[in-house]
Amino acid sequence: MLKPLGDRVLIEVSEEEEKTVGGIVLASTAQEKPQTGKVVAVGPGRTLDNGELAKVPVNVGDTVLFEKYAGSEVKYDGQDYMIFSAKDLVAIVE
Repeated sequence: MLKPLGDRVLIEVSEEEEKTVGGIVLASTAQEKPQTGKVVAVGPGRTLDNGELAKVPVNVGDTVLFEKYAGSEVKYDGQDYMIFSAKDLVAIVE
């Protein structure tokens, strides 16, 4: 399994619906990029200037909302993931 470093978070991106409410199937280029996902792994945190460790504010299993064009796409063991810095996460979805 991938283990993020620093304040990075590994997320399994949620699949968005490919049809409109009226039942029209959207081409892949017309679909919006998903903005939510499930946290799969969390780094230990960022080291502050005074040497203390600032923990990442999310936990494995949380569903999060993230910035639209942030993150890096990663393919590992046949699965697609995205890696984000903690500052690119906007909210925890409850």
